Amino acid sequence: MKQIKILLFFSFAVLFFSIDAHAMIRALNTAATGMSAQESHVNTISNNIANANTTGYKAHRTEFEDLTYQTVQQAGGRSSSGSQYTVGQQVGSGSKVSATRRLHTMGSPQATNRPYDIMIMGEGYFGVQVKDDIQFTRDGSFTVDAQGVLRTRAGYALLPTITLPPNTKSFNIASDGKVQAFLSTQTEPIELGQIPVFTFVNPAGLMDMGGNRAKKSTASGEAIQLIAGTDNAGALQQGYLESSNVSIMNEMTGLIKAQRAYEMNSKVMGIADQMLQTVNNIR
Repeated sequence: MKQIKILLFFSFAVLFFSIDAHAMIRALNTAATGMSAQESHVNTISNNIANANTTGYKAHRTEFEDLTYQTVQQAGGRSSSGSQYTVGQQVGSGSKVSATRRLHTMGSPQATNRPYDIMIMGEGYFGVQVKDDIQFTRDGSFTVDAQGVLRTRAGYALLPTITLPPNTKSFNIASDGKVQAFLSTQTEPIELGQIPVFTFVNPAGLMDMGGNRAKKSTASGEAIQLIAGTDNAGALQQGYLESSNVSIMNEMTGLIKAQRAYEMNSKVMGIADQMLQTVNNIR
């Protein structure tokens, strides 16, 4: 009988410590997911700060979601033959980054007095021809090539193509996008075309391509070509550029929070490791 009691005692002890060790391993994994999520958060903040002076840049916001839960005790389950649990018991398994959302608030106008600089005062994008693809940008710092074609700094033509005649002494871009050129050989201006503004049903679904450009995706939907200043399209302002909408104060606050969260998750891993060592050292 005494031997049976000793065997039962050791069996319960092994079961208890194995459950405790499993809980500690889960804590290690949970804390690791938190550290990974905060690392991604810091990466996003770093990119925002790096682009604080990028023309037309839209800040990104990191969004998180919790992972799956283990249900130990179901809320509403039977606690006895005549009663139910009013509160359940669930154990979470951590968090992950679910999205990095682009924030489409308009940056502050910056006067340049340069005739080739154009700002969209509101929603929408310029369209540019990139090889066989159409991409979109908020960066209105255009210039002209040797043929007088209005292009981005990287050499991509604005859509539709606007070509200034060789004898152009000045040109004007109206708020609705109409372009007029004043020639040195005549007094009346000539019409060169109209610059449209492109909008999307879901602009957060656009894919960033670098170079201040984005392209459509199945999530963003097709580009909607509008006359500037009508419907949801912003009006055009010549001689202005849009500053980045990054708030350095907000980014610094987010950076401190991410750092503290990362440190606390690493501390959880250290404590869980110490508890595992305590269990392993029991003789």
